[in-house]
Order: sequence, then structure tokens, then C-alpha cells
Amino acid sequence: MGKIILTGERPTGRLHLGHFIGSLKNRLLIQDNDDIEKFFVMIADTQALTDNADNVDKVKNNIIQVALDNLSIGLNPNKVKIFIQSQVPQLSEITCYFMNLVTVSRLYRNPTTKDEIHQRGFENRVPAGFLTYPVSQAADILGFNTDLVPVGDDQLPMIELAREIARTFNNTYGNVFKEPKALVPKQDVCARLPGIDGKLKMSKSAGNCIYLSDEPEVIKQKVMSAYTDPDHIKVSDPGKIEGNVVFSYLDAFVKEDSFKKYLNEYENLDELKAHYQRGGLGDVKVKLFLNNVLQELLEPFRNRRKEYEKDLDEIYRMLFKNGELARQEVSKNLERMKSAMGLDYEKFLIK
Repeated sequence: MGKIILTGERPTGRLHLGHFIGSLKNRLLIQDNDDIEKFFVMIADTQALTDNADNVDKVKNNIIQVALDNLSIGLNPNKVKIFIQSQVPQLSEITCYFMNLVTVSRLYRNPTTKDEIHQRGFENRVPAGFLTYPVSQAADILGFNTDLVPVGDDQLPMIELAREIARTFNNTYGNVFKEPKALVPKQDVCARLPGIDGKLKMSKSAGNCIYLSDEPEVIKQKVMSAYTDPDHIKVSDPGKIEGNVVFSYLDAFVKEDSFKKYLNEYENLDELKAHYQRGGLGDVKVKLFLNNVLQELLEPFRNRRKEYEKDLDEIYRMLFKNGELARQEVSKNLERMKSAMGLDYEKFLIK
């Protein structure tokens, strides 16, 4: 039996470079692995509503955007099954059972949840759905009896909670669930891509993103406005690499042949960094180089996306068909779960 993979996004906007380097790139690398039996990508609309209950249209309208972004990077729809979370109601039933295995204090200790509560300014007005959505995530993962979850490092606390819930359930009712493992990008730079404004994280809510679907002129405009070293005022000034968004992006996206194509006076990124640090290299030159690197990366994504956009009905048909496959998969595991809990009342029926 091969491995089962599950990952996904909340449909609250188009996907950006932070998503690509943190998770999407990994999907491309693993989709052709021979040891993968099933690969699901979930568009988590139910979870998105936990802090968008008053803006359902935002969630609904972004479902197709997230689907298109996933397809645009080159995911093979014959191998990777993209589906909509709310079309698998069995996941909500599993969530309900898991709620009894987690304390409120444990949910408040989740560092990812704590950060997001602070970011959204919920304070003492945290919606119950938002506080408990890590349990819903655990239900998603365990509902598919997932082996591996491709995620960024900021989601590791969520995976750990899913593992805890699996252990608690197995110890309480019997061995049903595997303990899933996180699949995190190996490169250190992939841990968290900063926003173009220099903030710690690229995010839709902060408005500091370069989107996978951005047009060439928009990409260039964003790159040329990116945060560098505020003390690097003159070209002759020595510049800092640390905290410099342009060099962070080059670390993440530059290729071996990028210099030969776009900046052949340098052999590699180390040479470029050294010149910047000793002075004599202006920000504009480095930014123009980064723009070329990103344009090369994003052009095929954008072109592929436009091809898929020509038949959106077909994309929706794919999502609905995959929803049926997902329901079958989760229903099978839900039956095993309820049997272990003694909730398989059908066995009492007189044949």
C-alpha cells in the first residue's frame, strides 16, 4: 500500500509566492513519487468561514481561484485530487467526535492559533469555530488516514495536535488512526518567505504579496518597491544582506543558470552578495535581476492558468467529481472510527 497525502489552503484569496515556497513547490516534487497511492488537495472553505462568517462571498468566490492556482503550477489533475471541504460532510462528524478529546486550554496553547488570534484582534471575542478549527484540521487529516501532510513550518503545531488526537483516540477506543507526519521543505529559506514590505511573513491580509497570477508589470512594480537595506543610501555604501527582502527572494528562487541569463558578470549568488556587502552595487540593479528571475518562474504558471480559465465549468466538474472520491475515502474511515467507539448501531438491526 502506498502513502496517502493530504494538504490544502483556505480560499480567502489568490495564492502567492509564500504559498509556493512553503507548500506548493513540495506538491510538484512529490506528485510523481511511485510510493504515493492517493494525493488529495483540500480547498478548506469550512475552515475559512471560522473568521469570515460575515463574508461568505469572499470564501465562495475564491474557491475557483485556489483551484486555478494549484493547477497553474503544474499539478496533474489525474494524480492530485483537488476537492472542496464542505462537500465532505463526514469531516464535520469526525470533528464533532474529536472535540471531546481536546481541552479548551490545549487549544489556547496552540502557538499558531495564538498568533492568528492576535493578528485578527479577536482578544476575548474569539469565535468558537476559529478556536476549534485545529480540531477540524485534525479531522481532515485523520479522516483520510493520512501518512504525510506537506506544510510550511508555521503549521507544525497543527500536525502535532492531529498526532495527539490520533494517540488519544487509539488509546481510548482502539487502534484506528495512523499518526501523520509533516512534510516540510528542506531548504532553510523556505521556512517563511517575508513580505515585500520586509515584514516577517508574506500574507494576503497584510497586502505584501507577489501572487502567482500577477501580470508582468505588477510583478516588476512590486519587486522595485521591495524592502532592502534602509542604510544603503548610495551605491558606494556597504549593504546588509540580513533582513533584505530582495536577497531573501534570490535565496529562494535563483537558479544555477540565472546569472548566465540575466547577470553574467557574476558567477553566483555568493559573488553578488559579497559585492553588495562591500559596497559599489546599487539596489536597482539587484532588483532588476530578481525581477527577471521571478518573471521566468511565474510566466508558465500564468499561461497555464489562462488556459484553464477558458473552461471554468470543467474545473467545477473536476472539483465535484473529486468531492465524491473524497466522501468515499472519508466514509470508509468514519465507519471504522464509529465501530471502534461502539456507534455502529446498524449491527443491532434484525436481519
